[in-house]
Amino acid sequence: MRMVTGRARAALTAAGAALLTALLSVPSASAARGGGENARPRAETRAAMEEAVRRGAPGVLVSVVDGEDRWVATAGVADRRTNRPPRPADHFRVGSITKTFTATLVLRLEAEGRLSIDDTVEQWLPGVVRGNGHDGRRITIRQLLNHTSGVYNYLNDPALHQYGPAWLMHRHRTWRPKELLAVAMSQPPPAAPGERYVYSNTNYLLAALIVERITGTSYEHGLHRRIIEPLRLRGTVSPGTRKTLPQPSGRAYSTEQAELPPPGVDVTEFNPSALRAGGELISTADDLNRFYGALLGGRLLPEAQLRTMMTTVSDGTDDHGLGLTRITTSCGLELWGQRGGGYGIEVLSVSTRDARHRMSVYFNTDALAREGAAVREITDAEFRRPA
Repeated sequence: MRMVTGRARAALTAAGAALLTALLSVPSASAARGGGENARPRAETRAAMEEAVRRGAPGVLVSVVDGEDRWVATAGVADRRTNRPPRPADHFRVGSITKTFTATLVLRLEAEGRLSIDDTVEQWLPGVVRGNGHDGRRITIRQLLNHTSGVYNYLNDPALHQYGPAWLMHRHRTWRPKELLAVAMSQPPPAAPGERYVYSNTNYLLAALIVERITGTSYEHGLHRRIIEPLRLRGTVSPGTRKTLPQPSGRAYSTEQAELPPPGVDVTEFNPSALRAGGELISTADDLNRFYGALLGGRLLPEAQLRTMMTTVSDGTDDHGLGLTRITTSCGLELWGQRGGGYGIEVLSVSTRDARHRMSVYFNTDALAREGAAVREITDAEFRRPA
């Protein structure tokens, strides 16, 4: 294990305190376009939202930060029972956007001198990644965060009942990390460490366990102490085994992952323990814009760690860094962020590299996630360069 002297630790603590002091808050989004003299109309963005509702999304929420301009718009309904529209302050599950938070936490620990992302998993979790061809001695933390570890994805295993009618029957069950890892180690790895990109939620469960081993506290505590509280992300929570959403919130409807025909089923309440560091977080559109603004604006990580985070590998279609994805719009604009999907939700939060123009999109359904056209069209409309 990497050792740090008392004097070095004191210096790192002071440096960390200085970094936290430098964090800047981003103003909350307002309920209507405005806030800057250069505010532009967003008829195309709104039209793309309304088209998503016509295609089957119950509701859509879009929040934009564009320089000094703040804009938020909604379409459709947040709750089919009451027909109330989505609200700017609504809480929702963010799926794999959780991975950006987790990777940021790990890289903050590296900046503090607590670990190196090129440490092996075995150094921090001796004997944990073993069996059926898995070997933690050959896997680095970097490979966990960019999905090149080759570790089997426990969510793909039927034993977890994470898809279809079986999930509906088991969705209130609590899964312990030991159980999830046992499922992962029971199957052979789909690739050798470093061979290629293979998406696996097991990677981020292991990253969370490494955080806990290093800090001596829970992953959730580390996330709140180092990211959520300093940024004043008041709408962002780690639910643990809590099944409900904080208020205000709408409902979430699944057709894709519940494997049901439209209009699907209400899946708002479930136990997210199987998702943890790879997908458990609940947040708001305003908080997501604030988080990515701080991250890409250099207020969460030193330049060296941010550069590492943005070093990508390809899955053949997209380029993935450490908890970040590089997205290119139809007009060739490069954006950074993450897409989250899951039970009754589709979420995208993206930003230009300079962090000036950011957008978070939330659909309260997974019905449109497979083909992905709706979220692409909203993104293209919002980030289209002026003629």
